Amino acid sequence: MKMVVQVKLLPSAEQAPRLLATLRTCNKGADLASRVAFDKREFSRFGLQKLVYAELKSMGLGAQATIRSIKKVVDAYGTLHAHIKAGNLGRPGSKQRLKAESKPVQFRPDAAQPYDDRLLSWQYDQRTVSIWTTAGRLKGVRFVGHPDHLHRLAEHRQGETDLVHRDGTFYLLATCEVPEDEPNENPSGFTGVDLGIVNIATTSTGAGTVAGDSTGSASRCGTCARSCRRNAPSPPGAL
Repeated sequence: MKMVVQVKLLPSAEQAPRLLATLRTCNKGADLASRVAFDKREFSRFGLQKLVYAELKSMGLGAQATIRSIKKVVDAYGTLHAHIKAGNLGRPGSKQRLKAESKPVQFRPDAAQPYDDRLLSWQYDQRTVSIWTTAGRLKGVRFVGHPDHLHRLAEHRQGETDLVHRDGTFYLLATCEVPEDEPNENPSGFTGVDLGIVNIATTSTGAGTVAGDSTGSASRCGTCARSCRRNAPSPPGAL
């Protein structure tokens, strides 16, 4: 089971500006890649990489950071196209859909940036990370978090981590692959409720409520409410 663990970074006064400058450069590169993807209608990772890799590297991004930025763009278009296909942005020709389809995806200057293990390494015992920036690698950047989250991070972290800047504070959002617990076949001390359509609610004790029961109760309550409104006296001063 995938879970995301958030920890707070505590960069020094010298480290923080480098992290922010890195986000801005990465998102500037992502905007460039997004415009190319939109103009060329090239939304595959490898196809877009051929078009923009050299230019993004010339902006100060390392090889791996360039690849991560391109993947961020491809993922953003994948999400957009999925929403369009599902009809979440309206029907063809609707104002919201036309707006989404008429321009490239844009990234905020401090939008989150994905990091992989080549760009970010963790020192769990020291509670520090070593992280790539456009000004060179920063070592010994401290982080803090909830004890349970820190334990889960050390035991189960896998995959990418996002560097996030929110309200003047930096965070790392790490993906963890946590094994699922075995189901409890004999629970005690609480009652489980399974919600459905025909059977509105069925408890683990065997009791159930069918749709007809609740529909009838709702109908009686509605009839009573309408009757009360008809027979209620008018407030003083009402015409």
